[in-house]
Amino acid sequence: MLYREVGQFKTDYASDQAIFPILQDRIGIAIILAMALALPFTGNDFLVNAVMIPFLIFALASIGLNLLTGYTGLLSLGTGGFMGVGAYACYRLTSSFPDVNILVWIIVSGFVTAGVGAAFGIPSLRIKGFYLAIATLAAQFFLEWCFIRIPWLYNYNASGAIEVPQRELFGLIITGPRATAETRYYTVLAFVVLMTWLASNLVHGRIGRMWMAVRDMDIAAELMGIRLLPTKLLAFAVSSFYCGVAGALMVFLWYGGAEASAFNINQSFTVLFMVIIGGLGSLLGSFLGAALIYILPIVVRLIPESLGLPLHADTVEHITYMTVGVLIIVFLVGEPAGLARLWQIGKQKLRVWPFPY
Repeated sequence: MLYREVGQFKTDYASDQAIFPILQDRIGIAIILAMALALPFTGNDFLVNAVMIPFLIFALASIGLNLLTGYTGLLSLGTGGFMGVGAYACYRLTSSFPDVNILVWIIVSGFVTAGVGAAFGIPSLRIKGFYLAIATLAAQFFLEWCFIRIPWLYNYNASGAIEVPQRELFGLIITGPRATAETRYYTVLAFVVLMTWLASNLVHGRIGRMWMAVRDMDIAAELMGIRLLPTKLLAFAVSSFYCGVAGALMVFLWYGGAEASAFNINQSFTVLFMVIIGGLGSLLGSFLGAALIYILPIVVRLIPESLGLPLHADTVEHITYMTVGVLIIVFLVGEPAGLARLWQIGKQKLRVWPFPY
């Protein structure tokens, strides 16, 4: 194939659709993966268990919501409920079939959540925008009610909570109180890397172009031959699959047990804020938004403690809420594309430095 090349930027269609078209990006990803693999050997248990594992899980949930809201333009406020579906489905399957590998049930729980998400996505053909957000909010409340009122989901446990059993993989304990932080971290990291790669291939392929066409103008997309209902339902299903897997990972590899309140409306808004601040329509933005919003409270607490001025937990929570609110307003007004766009601008300037023109 003949193509023109301008400096390091290739102008043919295949290069434009490549996941990492520039050499520096591929080198950067390799360095980040190497650092992620080496982190348990250089950091302590607090960094691994309380920072990196939840950060990766929230990043995965943000990717799921971003595929729906950022790439397809369908607003959802039911992310917390769909994460709960994945967690309860995985718990029910693990309890009913204890001899099956736990990783299999985590993936299957994602497919269960995909079916539930597709069912709640049916109204998206008729409604959009604010009205669709209200419909997904109703799904959130309905799912919360199911988690509390249907004992079959949690095996008639008197407390109504999920109690994670101990499970092994290749002789290593990966769930339960005896599982080490390093083992759980590498398991979560493997899921996040693989599913991020799959999401990147989706958005760079035919399905991703269909989603973005629906996002930009659904009437024009329909005139071009894109069937709106299957396309939107697929977006709901894939998004819910990611959220369901994230919910299962959250309970089985981070919390070690949970109640229905862990998947309330606050969880949905938290993931939505990560997507908004990180950048709609950007997989990188999902990681940046998750890093900022989840790690921010930890930084707010650790900095005063290092100066000998410890803050009360309620004070940290209030400061975090105020900071997140200010950031949302700033990004919506100043840079709607979020942190991902700022990162992209910075990379472009570095590539041409010291020759800006």
